[in-house]
Amino acid sequence: MRTRRLGRAIDLTELGLGAAQFGNLWRATTDEESAATVDAAWNAGVRYFDTAPHYGLGLSERRLGLALATRSRDEYVVSTKVGRLLVPNPEGAGRLDDQDFAVPATLKRVWDFSRDGILRSVDESLDRLGLDTLDIVYLHDPDEHWEAASTTGIDALIELREQGVVGAIGAGMNQSEMITEFIRRCDVDVMMLAGRYTLLEQGALDELLPLAEKRGVGIVAAAIYNSGLLSVPQVRADALYNYAQAPRELIERATAVAEVCERHGVTLPVAAVAFPLRHPAVVSVVVGTRTPDQLASTVERYEAEIPEALWLELSALGLVREPPASARAGSTSA
Repeated sequence: MRTRRLGRAIDLTELGLGAAQFGNLWRATTDEESAATVDAAWNAGVRYFDTAPHYGLGLSERRLGLALATRSRDEYVVSTKVGRLLVPNPEGAGRLDDQDFAVPATLKRVWDFSRDGILRSVDESLDRLGLDTLDIVYLHDPDEHWEAASTTGIDALIELREQGVVGAIGAGMNQSEMITEFIRRCDVDVMMLAGRYTLLEQGALDELLPLAEKRGVGIVAAAIYNSGLLSVPQVRADALYNYAQAPRELIERATAVAEVCERHGVTLPVAAVAFPLRHPAVVSVVVGTRTPDQLASTVERYEAEIPEALWLELSALGLVREPPASARAGSTSA
């Protein structure tokens, strides 16, 4: 599988496995199913795996760590996140987590972007993952915590990077404006942009992506299906967007994009996977995956051939804004 390199000499496969569903997102899964999914990803050439303490109150990290335990450490990249500490929650006994993960609520999340909070979070993630070092650590959803995240939070990550505990640092968010500010003001290496650079949204072309390319900061594109709107060939009237009912105008635009794709022998999900990688600042696309079958489907979409005429027509019709560079710019063979 092709790889792209971060400035810190970290190679990311163009396709990454998002492990939120390993934390029982929306419904329970099993250790065995998670391990089988990692096996399928490995066999397909995927070497980038993303997780977070938030996902299943640590369950995703534990399952991912177990699934990778027999692999050579220098052959894969793991990213996790900081900003939500997990603390005991006696009041949660007998209840399930209230943030969409089907796990006991014996722990709860506490926002903490202080130096001590970041160091503690990294130590606990290392323990759950069974690792000595982390390749990438993102500040997780610091939307309401800019002051702390951009000072004590990022400073603590820089300290860990200098010590060699962490390889590369950044932030992961569902917006492009604050990610742009992190790149402008802070010493970051890579940012995870969720849902804001997709077939339906290209606002990141205005400022974020040109700045990232200029500064040599890699962008990992996540939530590329916009919560499901782009995940199937035929757009459904009840499709979700940003985890809520999609507005009519977006359903109509996604339908128009799907019709153009069909004329070129391409499905909407295939185009959704390929589109972010057309920009040279994008170093990987991370897709949330629960099962080996889902992983196989994602890899098949990634490997599909797409005629350049598709992108030309989408651009000519004003349905998609094209990046200023050719497809898969900067990639190398792994």
